[in-house]
Amino acid sequence: MTLTRHAFHQQHLEQARAQAAELFAQKAVLQGAWLNWCAGQLYSLRPAEYASMVRRELEQLQTSKDS
Repeated sequence: MTLTRHAFHQQHLEQARAQAAELFAQKAVLQGAWLNWCAGQLYSLRPAEYASMVRRELEQLQTSKDS
C-alpha cells in the first residue's frame, strides 16, 4: 500500500525536522565546506520526497537564522 502525500508528510515530518537540524548544526563546524557537504547528504537521502522535506526544513532554519 502506498501512502498518500499527506500521510507520508505527516509520518516523516518530525524526522525531517530533526535531520535538517543536524545538518544545519554542522554549518558552523564545516564553514565554507558545509554547502557541498550538505548537498551530498541531501542527495543520499531516500526516498526523494523525504529529501525534499529535509531540504525545505533546512531552508526554513536558514531563513529564520537570517531574520
